[in-house]
Amino acid sequence: MKFAILAPGKIAGKMAKAVSGILDIEKYAVASRSLERARDFAKEWNFEKAYGSYEEMLKDPEVELVYVASPHSHHFEHAKMCLEAGKHVLVEKAFTVNAAQARELISLSREKGLLLAEAIWTRYMPSRKMIKDLIDGGAIGKVTSLTANLGYILPHIERLQNPELAGGALLDLGLYPINFALMVMDGEVVDVQSTAVLSPKGVDWMNSMTLTFEGGRMAVLHSTMLALTDRQGTIYGDEGFLEVQNINNCEEVRVYDKDRNLVETHAVPEQINGYEYEVIACVKAIREGKIQCEEMPHSETLRVMTLMDRMRSQWGMKYPWE
Repeated sequence: MKFAILAPGKIAGKMAKAVSGILDIEKYAVASRSLERARDFAKEWNFEKAYGSYEEMLKDPEVELVYVASPHSHHFEHAKMCLEAGKHVLVEKAFTVNAAQARELISLSREKGLLLAEAIWTRYMPSRKMIKDLIDGGAIGKVTSLTANLGYILPHIERLQNPELAGGALLDLGLYPINFALMVMDGEVVDVQSTAVLSPKGVDWMNSMTLTFEGGRMAVLHSTMLALTDRQGTIYGDEGFLEVQNINNCEEVRVYDKDRNLVETHAVPEQINGYEYEVIACVKAIREGKIQCEEMPHSETLRVMTLMDRMRSQWGMKYPWE
């Protein structure tokens, strides 16, 4: 599978490291608005070709799968370009800035018969199945609620402060607790209550989100770009509780009984850096003739985007082009 990267940056470097360890992937092309930058990235990570424009790379018939690593604000435009050029696409999270954009891309993917996937790495990691198996096996009894948080000190990152680039904690950090909750809790979300502290520029610095699921189950979530949090997810049942150390890249899963005694610990498998799982899933889906990955189907991407739209509406937070 000939793999290409659109918009080489910090996160694209992490992806390049991951695909370097996947035998089925050929590091083929990289494109930037700057040819010099593309060449430097290609040289560093041993990509075969470098292009000074996205359009030029997408005209290359050898390119098969494109990883879109541009800012959130440009995901829709760049993913659409890839699909219209006949390329399979893996789009970095957040998939788009709103559900309307997501729907249009999904519709185009179906029309073209091309894979379109969201690169939300936690959906593809082995830890997801580990957690599910523990819950399904009754390790903590009937699950009734969970909490999850993710926070880093990021006020110096200009992209996150800029409304023009779809900044804010929600699209960059908040979607991880949201995805964590949706992976654990089955059924529909019947109520959403959220609040946020907005920056002077109008993006969320921090937020609090409560999702109520059918059956009276609840997820209490938090994300922030102003503080370092423990990144922990805790799932509560009527026979104990389960701790996930680092919901952003699970390090260990711990099981506690009704007396709060630690009874089990489960380590995750060794990995390159965690990004490899989503690429492997994309290659598998493409070879099976599918347009979505079973780990993160279009319906779930759209569900997350719709929830985030609803939250931003509660905060009165809009991006300039909305």
